[in-house]
Amino acid sequence: MPVVITGNPGVGKHTVARMLSDRLGLALVDINCVAKDSGLAGSGDVDTARLKKILAGAIPEKSVIVGHLAPYVLDSAESVIILRKNPYDLIPVYKERGYPDEKCAENAASEILGVVAHDAMRQFGESARQIDATGMSAGEVADAAMGCISGDDGDEVDWLGMVAENNDLSRFFAD
Repeated sequence: MPVVITGNPGVGKHTVARMLSDRLGLALVDINCVAKDSGLAGSGDVDTARLKKILAGAIPEKSVIVGHLAPYVLDSAESVIILRKNPYDLIPVYKERGYPDEKCAENAASEILGVVAHDAMRQFGESARQIDATGMSAGEVADAAMGCISGDDGDEVDWLGMVAENNDLSRFFAD
């Protein structure tokens, strides 16, 4: 069964997945690339039902799979690593990528609420572990991921509590 790396945009999924693929000697499957190559990725939402069918026949048994859509297009995995990052640190990443303000806010809000994390834990159950990648190098995150693959519990992450304590809910959840 594959190892899955998921999380919101900007948390370091692809960098860490490449490192794990190299360390473990496993094939790397990028869900976004499969969606693009299949003509399913465009300006709108990806047809996850169609993508799920395509991936079912395209994933090697021993592989590292990366993508924020993993909870919506995969049924199971040996180990699922959910990368998380402080939303205050994600905004500059999104700005650097040229995301419009609305997309920056949407992605940061999703990270604060733990949407991908919640969906991954619901989909994959006990095989899912979170890693707080805030302030860590890619190598440190990859080391933590290897620990989770070996049975470490991972991290508890609650950005909503932190943002509320900072009295910043309106900054991330305006109108």
